[in-house]
Amino acid sequence: MSTKTFLVTGGSGFVGRALIKQLAASAQRCVVAPVRHREASLARGVRQVPWAGLGSGEDLTEALQGVDCVIHAAARVHVMNEAVADPLAAFRQVNVEGTLELARQAAAAQVRRFIFISSIKVNGEGTPPGRAYTADDVPAPVDPYGISKYEAEQALLALAGATGMEVVIIRPVLVYGPGVKANFLSMMRWLERGVPLPFGAVDNRRSLVALDNLVDLVLTCTEHPAAANQVFLASDGEDVSTTRLLRSLGVALGRPARLLPVPVGLMRGVARWLGREALSQRLFGSLQVDISKNRQLLNWVPPVTFDRALSLTAQHFLDTRQT
Repeated sequence: MSTKTFLVTGGSGFVGRALIKQLAASAQRCVVAPVRHREASLARGVRQVPWAGLGSGEDLTEALQGVDCVIHAAARVHVMNEAVADPLAAFRQVNVEGTLELARQAAAAQVRRFIFISSIKVNGEGTPPGRAYTADDVPAPVDPYGISKYEAEQALLALAGATGMEVVIIRPVLVYGPGVKANFLSMMRWLERGVPLPFGAVDNRRSLVALDNLVDLVLTCTEHPAAANQVFLASDGEDVSTTRLLRSLGVALGRPARLLPVPVGLMRGVARWLGREALSQRLFGSLQVDISKNRQLLNWVPPVTFDRALSLTAQHFLDTRQT
């Protein structure tokens, strides 16, 4: 089997680092990682090349020579307290213009396939109960981040049509796994400390995707011929309520969740009064995705179960938490 070379952006991030680790585990793969600063924690054997970052205008043509596949995980991500005057313009500069410039350079270097890690926010912010998003739904992004990801997708597909470089778009839902940060980490801290939480009566449905499952889907898409110029959604294939998530996570942590059955309507009202509608939607609203296209086209099913992935996430948290 011949050796293949992959260039992975976003190597210092949660998803990018895991992708690089998995790719570098095979002797049949060479990995190139553009980085702002040398990353000592990246897998051994990875060729790190200096890069000012997405949207910087820096040319990666030399690093792209001989690359078979680009996995583009770098992005300007959505932030809770946006500081710029025009958030959409800031997202477009990085996520649209920066992505397209990288893709043009990849096409010029004869890269065979370009995999774009997009976002479920391209589909929208939530689904009615029992109605899941599909990869072929009409996109309905709402916030600047989701809009920029959708515009990048459209630009990449147009470039694919013009150049012949294959493009694969993957839209993950919330990604969790060992080392997860942000709200998921906060939940584990609350549960580990035994903090009572008012989420004992939430009957929504949310799709999540374990980091191991997302990485496996991306690696499948690097090789599978049917993935070319397609859009795929990424999830564990098992939807859970906020209540079940917290209870299952509590079990994994060895600290049963202390959940109070506060009425959801009351909590939504408080969130609206506090101006936290977005947080309310994440906690109480539904967002389900249908990954049947992955099974049909790629013969792909998530290799890690929800409960196993939660267990791995919780164990890493317990092993690394500050004492």
